[in-house]
Amino acid sequence: LKSSRIEMRFYNFFGRNRQKAATMVNGRTTSRPGRSGIAIVAIMRDERRHIEDWLRFHSIAGVENFFLYDDGSIDGTPGVADEFFGANVRVFPWKMSSYFKAPDIYFSRQVLAYCHAIENFGGAFRWMAFIDIDEYIVPQKHKTILDALDGVSHYTNLSLPWTMFGPSGHIEPPSVPAPYAFTQRASRREGPLLKFKCIVDPADVVEVRVHKFRTESMGDRSCNDVGVVLENKKRVNKDFISSEVIQLNHYYTRSKSEIAKKLSSAVSGATPAMRARAIREKINLMEAGMVLDRSAEGFLSRAGVKDHEAFRSYARK
Repeated sequence: LKSSRIEMRFYNFFGRNRQKAATMVNGRTTSRPGRSGIAIVAIMRDERRHIEDWLRFHSIAGVENFFLYDDGSIDGTPGVADEFFGANVRVFPWKMSSYFKAPDIYFSRQVLAYCHAIENFGGAFRWMAFIDIDEYIVPQKHKTILDALDGVSHYTNLSLPWTMFGPSGHIEPPSVPAPYAFTQRASRREGPLLKFKCIVDPADVVEVRVHKFRTESMGDRSCNDVGVVLENKKRVNKDFISSEVIQLNHYYTRSKSEIAKKLSSAVSGATPAMRARAIREKINLMEAGMVLDRSAEGFLSRAGVKDHEAFRSYARK
């Protein structure tokens, strides 16, 4: 991080008299001449089973650059990502925790990773997307993500709501890729099932969080995939929730055996018990109403990928 261009803002993350989280504020990254395209930034840990399919899907969708921050994987995930052919993949070791003891302020390693990507690489790109390895950006009508972004090209901050997918009957991890394996999703996008991930102009970013950004030209506002603009805190408005042009498929549970593993794991800022309760709540809400959704498979078909075997053998020309 170029510390001369970074300042901090603090907000009460867990409530009064609790630990405070730090939001990174970027002093605006300088645009490089001829900047273009889109890069994806993600933090990952132990995603060996999934990382190649995730890279391949987004490569098919026109993404040529990935910045991956490895949060202490022990299953060989970085090596698989490094060996991916068909895109520029850069992997950074990112096993880190940062905080001040007094006052008690926690620095999200995910936010720090996002800031590192923006500050060091953002100037080369028109767009940067910040998602996780279980999230897929799916163009609903177009052949590439960039084509799908044409309709909102005059904005700098796009918010995509979660579309939450369940195990679709899979007890163990399926042998076919996620876009073909997981086709049952929650019918609802509200409450705990509704968060957003963002695609932004990195040269316009002034504040970074995991689920929302501030940009110089839009302030605390964001647009959806059809150009509706609202303040970040009002994105839960039904008029803003859209997946007409771009859908963010969140393969939240994956298979049932992977749910069990997820329930026992901890994440930064939450105990295993806290995480397990939150996961069970989401799963119960999802299972209250599931619908068929083959949007990812449909996109791949439009891109000329006829089935899961063709997907696995795909190589960018």
